[in-house]
Amino acid sequence: MTLFYCPLSFIPSQTFLIRSHQSEWLTQTTETATLMTKTTSRLLATALSSFFLMGAFTQVQAGQASFVVDVQSGQVLEGSNQDDLNYPASLTKMMTLYLAFEALHDGRLNWDQKLTMSENAESKEPFKLAVGAGRKVTLREAVEGIVVLSANDAAVAIAEQLGGTEQVFAKAMTDKAHQLGMKDTVFRNPSGLPDPEQVTTARDMATLGVSLMRDFPEEFKLFSMRGFQFRGMKLRGHNNLMYRYDGVDGIKTGYTDASGYNVVTSALKDGRRVVGVVMGEKTASIRDDKMASLLDSTLSPSSTATASTTPGSQPGATMTDSQPTK
Repeated sequence: MTLFYCPLSFIPSQTFLIRSHQSEWLTQTTETATLMTKTTSRLLATALSSFFLMGAFTQVQAGQASFVVDVQSGQVLEGSNQDDLNYPASLTKMMTLYLAFEALHDGRLNWDQKLTMSENAESKEPFKLAVGAGRKVTLREAVEGIVVLSANDAAVAIAEQLGGTEQVFAKAMTDKAHQLGMKDTVFRNPSGLPDPEQVTTARDMATLGVSLMRDFPEEFKLFSMRGFQFRGMKLRGHNNLMYRYDGVDGIKTGYTDASGYNVVTSALKDGRRVVGVVMGEKTASIRDDKMASLLDSTLSPSSTATASTTPGSQPGATMTDSQPTK
């Protein structure tokens, strides 16, 4: 009997017994080594696949992007990296509210309806209404909490009421986004908390802002709220542009470490209404200064289109520089 040691590093160290006059031992050894090699190859392929997949996700990082569109004409007034993928952060909640407003209009929700805070909803830090798991808030409280405080628990409560789970609701969010022309957007949760697969573009966020304004004009007025009173507490909003820039009347800010500082802004001056988007800035003040500068340039009487786009498919959300400014 002769002893052989297999030195291949990808096969666990072990000894094979081979007798030349008993071929079945050799055959068994060969089959075992072949099986282990195949298994190792599969594991290596899986590891490489995971590596490249993670690499694809890490390519979506906070990158500066901006976009401004004239709401009435759909004319693009400013654009920089507007089609680059970025993380939406709490801008996500704009779509959560779009679906909530849609449910209000078709009778699936009403303003006084009670929503139960699940343990899942209660766990969503950092901004939340924090009423406690098992307790209830009205839909109005939830919506105002999202608009003013960017309450994550309120967003999840709405999602679970309408979809049963965050995952089901996120699928509906993505479907609606694509219906609205937001072709590059994917939602994975209703709050905007970090998820590497939840991505959007500055152009798509502008489309969502214009769609909210067009489809739910009364509810859109809620985005101008600077604060609200919740069960004896006076809560102030995060959107400082509404305090510092005349004509700004909403709509949403967002931030995570991965996304940087984002904002979608609606502003009206001298009869022209625009929706602007800034994404991926390093601080809130830089983001706000950038948006203020964009509004200065695009709300002036002489501003013209500077970035071409593909026309959209729905009135009010069309974004093209082929139309005259109104």
